[in-house]
Formats: sequence, structure tokens, C-alpha cells
Amino acid sequence: MNISQEFAPPYKLVIPYFVIGVIFYVVSMLYTFSFDMNNLHYEDPVILAWVHLYLLGFVMIIIFGAMAQLLPVVLEVGHFSVELFYIIWPLLSIGALLMAGGFLFSPTLLPYGGTVVLISMMIFIFEIFMTLKRVEKFNLAITTVLLANVSLFMGVIVGIIMALGYAGQVDVNITSLLMTHIYLVVGGYIIMSIMGLSMILLPMFGLSHGFDETPVRISVYLMSASVVLVLFASLFSLSFLAYIAYALSAIAMVSYLKQIQIIYQNRARKIQDIYSYSMMISYGSLFLAVLFALVNFFTQTHSFLFLSAWLSFIGFFGFLISGHLYKIVPFLVWFEVFSPLVGKEKVPMLVDMVPDKATKFQFYFSVIGLVLSSLGIVFSNDALFKAGVSFLFMGAIFFMNSVIYILKYK
Repeated sequence: MNISQEFAPPYKLVIPYFVIGVIFYVVSMLYTFSFDMNNLHYEDPVILAWVHLYLLGFVMIIIFGAMAQLLPVVLEVGHFSVELFYIIWPLLSIGALLMAGGFLFSPTLLPYGGTVVLISMMIFIFEIFMTLKRVEKFNLAITTVLLANVSLFMGVIVGIIMALGYAGQVDVNITSLLMTHIYLVVGGYIIMSIMGLSMILLPMFGLSHGFDETPVRISVYLMSASVVLVLFASLFSLSFLAYIAYALSAIAMVSYLKQIQIIYQNRARKIQDIYSYSMMISYGSLFLAVLFALVNFFTQTHSFLFLSAWLSFIGFFGFLISGHLYKIVPFLVWFEVFSPLVGKEKVPMLVDMVPDKATKFQFYFSVIGLVLSSLGIVFSNDALFKAGVSFLFMGAIFFMNSVIYILKYK
């Protein structure tokens, strides 16, 4: 994979995505204290508000920032209109807050929040598609990004319809659309984007080359098929298609984990650092999330379904993003501040820019928090869950402190 900084977007454009994303992560962990293990349900407004804060404010803003930075330097083509990225994160942030407020305080806010989110994502999708038009030859990673953005477009449309239904402005079956919305946004966009980006970042940071990409190709095709099947199952009320989709998505995730194992075994860089430890927890959480999803499928135990989602969001997404930010942010700061000084005076190495103690505290607090909160879900123990959330919140504070330290490094 060729990496060229010639086409990289401005530093001041990308950094706000990561800063705002980290702030939303801290807010999300603080808000998690409002969960009640004794009355846990996926249609609970408290849960719905948290999901939109976490996914829109943290996960998607970080992914959008990563896409803004990585796509042009990998494709070796400039953005179609890089200025559009200056307005995407403010709109998405406002939309996330309005959506959360709509679920918590007034459903009438939902259509407004959904519209703002729609505008921000349409701008993003338009810019990405126009940038991809300049590419002459597509590789697997870019094809995955293309498919992911098609899913995002459809997922946002379904989300707007649901928001209008939730506010009582249109008559729709919100429950039947919910799984479609989840699959399009989480499975079709977030998971597929992670698959595409990981095929760029994991080999780059681990110095892994010449490995077999068959497992991830299978994952992309199966996940795409499962998203389409869930969409048709919802439109035509065909439950058997949904069950086929669930099976395909489970196989897709297992195949993706196989790909990660191949990359890990093929890596030349054997040093264990905060990044590699974060990846272990992230993909270990993904494995457990798939396992508990299968257990829920056969036992119909509600707590296992919630545990699977919790491990996916906090374990997989959380550690995957935090680990990569410890690589991406130092590089961006180093290239902006220190690269002009190379050959003129002594400059720091990237590893010198990452605060060792703070990152270790973030990692240990977050791991303990993930374990305790997961046990709290399994045993429906609110006190144990809140204890875990306390550790997660402290980990989030150390995470934000580490990012600020790197950004201010002199």
C-alpha cells in the first residue's frame, strides 16, 4: 500500500474530528451512569440516546476524520473539495446532541436532529464519491469504503423515517425498521469501514506484507449480502431472510477475525506497545461479541444480546479507535510541527510524544471497566455495572488527557 503525504488534507482540518470525538467519548461514558440494569431494553429512550451520542459523536466523527486523512494519501489523489470537511463535524455534532435530546426530552427534536445528521452525512458521502471518481484502479479497501458509504446513505434515510415516526409525524412500524437501521449503519457502514481501514492501518503499523486477503474478501461480500437481506426482510416482512442474514453476518465476522489473525502472524514489527495491546482487547471483544450473539440466538436470553452489543461498542469500537489514535495523532502533530526541523535540529520520535503513564492508566482502567460492566450485565447487577462504568469513565479521562498532551507536545 503506497502512502504519500503529498495529498494529505491540512492539519487544522483533521485534528478537530479527533478532539471532538474524544470529548463525545468522555460524555458518553459519563452518561452511561444513567443506565438501569433492572429495566434494560433496546427501545428505552435512555439507551437510544446513549447509542446515538456514542456512535454519531464518537465512532462516526472519528471514522470521518480518519477517512479525510487516509483516503487521499492512500489513493494519491486530492479530495474533490476538502473544504467540505470543515462543516461536516460541526453539523454531525449538533445532530448527535439533538438526537440524544429528542430521545430524552422531546421527540419533536428528532426530525430536526435527523435532518442535521442527514445533511452532514450527505455532504460526506458526496465528497467521498466524487473523490473516488478520480481513482483509476480500485483495491479491496477502497471497494469496501464505497460499499460502506452506500449503506450509510440508505441507513440515514431509514433513520429519518424512524425519527419522523417516533415524533408522530408519519405512521410507520418503528420496530420493523429498527433492525434495518442498525444493520445499514452499524453493519453496513461502521463495520465495513473498519474492515477497509484496517486493511490499510494494521499492515502499516505492524509492517505486515504479502498476506492472503481471501478471508476479508469473504467478510465484505457476506456482510454486504446480510445487509441487503435484512433490508428485504424488513420491507416484505420475510423473517426467514433476517435469520439467513444473521447467520451470514456471524460468518462474516468470524472470517474477518481470521484475516486479523493472518495479519498479526505475518507482521514484522513484534514490539508490544499500547497500540498492540489495544488491538488485542478490541478483537478479543469482537470474538466474544459474536459468541454471545450466537448464544442469544439459540437461547433468546436478553442479557446476552445486550452484552454482545456492549462488547462491540465499548470493547471493539472503543479500544480499536483509542489504539489507532495513539498512532495517528502523534504522526499528524509530528508532521505539522517537527518535520520542517528535520536536519536542522534534534526532533522527537513518535514514541516520545505518547505519554507512557497516562496511556497505561487509560488502558488498565478501561480493561477493568469493560470486565466489571460486562459481568454486571450478565448478572443484571446494577452496582457491579456502575462500578465498571466508573473505571471506564476514568479511562476516558486519561484518554482525553493523553490526546491533549500529544497535541500540545513541544
